[in-house]
Amino acid sequence: MISKAKKISVGKLVTKELPTLRFVDPDYVYLATINARTKKFESFINEGDRCLIGQKIGMRYGDFFEQPIHATVSGVFVGFEKHYHRSGKLVDFIKIKNDKKDEFSPECFTRSEEEIMQLNKDEITNIVKETALVGLGGSSFPTYVKFLTNDPIETILINAIECEPLLTSDYRIMKEYPDRIMKGIKYALHAFNAKNAIICLKKKHKDLIELYKEVFKRYPDVNVSLGLMKDFYPQGWEVLMIKEATKINLKPKELPSRRGIMDFNVSTIVGFYKALKYNMPVIKRNITISGDGIKYPQNLRVRVGTSIKDLISLCGGYIDEGPFTFILGGPMMGASLDNDDAIISKTVTSIIVLHRQEFKENPCVRCGSCGYSCPVGLLPWNIMNASKAINREKLKKLHPEYCIECGLCSYSCTSKINVLDYVKRAKILVK
Repeated sequence: MISKAKKISVGKLVTKELPTLRFVDPDYVYLATINARTKKFESFINEGDRCLIGQKIGMRYGDFFEQPIHATVSGVFVGFEKHYHRSGKLVDFIKIKNDKKDEFSPECFTRSEEEIMQLNKDEITNIVKETALVGLGGSSFPTYVKFLTNDPIETILINAIECEPLLTSDYRIMKEYPDRIMKGIKYALHAFNAKNAIICLKKKHKDLIELYKEVFKRYPDVNVSLGLMKDFYPQGWEVLMIKEATKINLKPKELPSRRGIMDFNVSTIVGFYKALKYNMPVIKRNITISGDGIKYPQNLRVRVGTSIKDLISLCGGYIDEGPFTFILGGPMMGASLDNDDAIISKTVTSIIVLHRQEFKENPCVRCGSCGYSCPVGLLPWNIMNASKAINREKLKKLHPEYCIECGLCSYSCTSKINVLDYVKRAKILVK
């Protein structure tokens, strides 16, 4: 009998080695009217209207930005339905019946290589804004905001580290789309007039290292190299990645651009390539489906807006009757749900299905495990106690706003306390 831990590690091995399976023709897609960074929504279509792939069908409004909503299939807008978003919130979704004709909006068109290389930074920024590209590693931060910097950029970093357990979709992107990655890097170097680029990945991926040594030979005009990273969590955190790749040690809250660095997730750089080459928003993305509750773990390429119920069926369904916990995103930083009524958004990197386990929370024994494991060097147990006491003055001195929400404090807690929850509350109290 294989233990649950061994099942999960076997599942990761399978998803890493299997070619990505395409599922790009669901009967319906669902597009969130709001997300974790936006609060208001405006619709540009009415029920019964037909829309085309890439057509702007609505607008989300955040505190400092607007974010267009694009149709990811051609079909008919049939109304609104409530489903769970990756943020864990129940929100309204635009429901589109897919006519499976794959007709593109005139807003999507092909630019020649010469046209792209003649674009200036302002023009590129506007394209990225209008195609609503966001951080596809899970951050959902509007990518165009990065392009607004006036800081001189020397180096572009591509984050392909994928340090969270169970996730392998970025690995498969590196394996299957090297030309898109290289062209995206070329366009980013041009946009920022940067001197060089570094693709950051784990040194254990010897197959990728050999692959990209050969790929680099095909792009002699792109000054790019490999940055080989250690295999630990959270090596993918930009501060640690930048330190390892460039020896630059960022101060708390210091923007990488201030030190001549601009970094993108590998999925984002592919999205950037498609935005410039085809004026196309992100209509498909790669995700990992894994965990001890899934029969056949798999990497999938899917339409943004696909129901995860459809994808779980594609992976053979559940291994038993559960109950399960569903994690959208990585198991350390993702949002957990109690059911599968959720939708793939641009920033869902994975669906992890785990048998639900109940933990009894015990009193803090002040062992210090949460502090020893904090990559930022915070004192999570002190933050937790100050949060319970709603002591804002003490919290300001403890700087919970520096927390990157990696989850290691909760993971390492010997008393099974969800320390991160208290740190999140503290961030709100300080703000």
